[in-house]
Amino acid sequence: MGQYFKIVTLGCAKNSVDSEQLYSLLSRNDFQPTAQLTEAEIIILNTCGFITDAKQESIEMILELAKYKKRGNCKCLVMIGCLVQKYVSELKAVLPEVDIFLGSGDLLKLPELLAGFSAGEKIVLVTQPENYLYDDCLPRNYKLQRSYAYVKIAEGCNNFCTYCVIPEMRGVYRSRPLTSIVNEVKALTEHGISEIILIAQDTTYYGQDLSGEYLLPELLRQLVKLPKLKWLRLHYCYPEHLTTELLELIQREKKICKYLDIPLQHIADPILKAMGRSFDNKKIKHLLAKIKKIIPGITLRSTFIVGFPGETEAHFKELLNFLQETKFARAGFFAYSREPNTPAARLPEQINPQLKLERLQKATSLQSKILAHSLAAYLGQKVHIIVDGPSSEYEGLWEGRMASDSPEIDCLVYFKPQIRLKIGDFIKVSITHSRDYALLGEIINEFGQ
Repeated sequence: MGQYFKIVTLGCAKNSVDSEQLYSLLSRNDFQPTAQLTEAEIIILNTCGFITDAKQESIEMILELAKYKKRGNCKCLVMIGCLVQKYVSELKAVLPEVDIFLGSGDLLKLPELLAGFSAGEKIVLVTQPENYLYDDCLPRNYKLQRSYAYVKIAEGCNNFCTYCVIPEMRGVYRSRPLTSIVNEVKALTEHGISEIILIAQDTTYYGQDLSGEYLLPELLRQLVKLPKLKWLRLHYCYPEHLTTELLELIQREKKICKYLDIPLQHIADPILKAMGRSFDNKKIKHLLAKIKKIIPGITLRSTFIVGFPGETEAHFKELLNFLQETKFARAGFFAYSREPNTPAARLPEQINPQLKLERLQKATSLQSKILAHSLAAYLGQKVHIIVDGPSSEYEGLWEGRMASDSPEIDCLVYFKPQIRLKIGDFIKVSITHSRDYALLGEIINEFGQ
């Protein structure tokens, strides 16, 4: 029997997919998974380095995990992923506790490195991120009990926004073959997964590097044919590549959730230009109107950066007015993080950290009011939800989501379960209460969609 291993994952859903594949890869190479850090002989931290807070979290976590080496059960401490890809020299100098550093392009080499590892050895392997492209040839860990799965359709990014380090950490855009994605989704749904969430740094760019065409509509047409797929959701849809063909397909296909995650980042033209974004204020507003016309009632989610270099009070007020007018059903906000060696880091008029925090709080507060008003409108309504399982927050209750809500980032519906209920079921719930970021309801005895 091989050594016990435990993977700890930080960052985005794309990292989670990598960790799930790495779990399967190690298991197939005679390493044994364990849920307990106290019995793990190999501890692996999959890091995030997107912004300063994420980098700090990764450092704090590796120092926490290093305690298990001091206690004696951990024989090999491994650090992998985005942070390592960009900062391996700095990490190696300040983290002597780490035995193996592995870049984002070298993840599949880990079993081989672990098999030959000797106590006291230090291994650093960081090559080009383009050396790795996730595919379906290595099935992921299907033992996770949940209703949904993320499916990564591409690696890297070609957008080169001035504030972003993703191209440096993940490389240029590489689309997976369409058949590889379809095969993976088929396997996931046959293992009981009800909802598939397609992800990439830019999902709507999918296929451009393969054929010079946007192939996301064709991919969706193939996926909706799978009989066991119930819901299909799109994340990270850059506005530049949201075609009429794609929007009309979303409207037409019942399995595709009427939900789009479109990272807009700002609305003031000077800030959009400084960010290196190709869409300006006029184009953004025209696109949103077009989406709502083609897909009435669609749920729009977006993310915005406040405190970007040169953002004046007038620019920030323009953003707040835009949020008030547009009333995004779901939105997330980040304070600008000054990342080394990015064009934005060299811009003049960097914003005071305290001012960035104040603006972040104002934007978040405004969106909270918009969300509360939106959720209150569900009172008395009967809605279909997907069952995610027992609630970790409220004892005795289960939780689920409407088609308007993506897991981990959006709103939940809480309810008392029935005897035969299981994860991945679709049920109808009558909404009785609204609070903060959640709804409460009672099951109506009507299963299915």
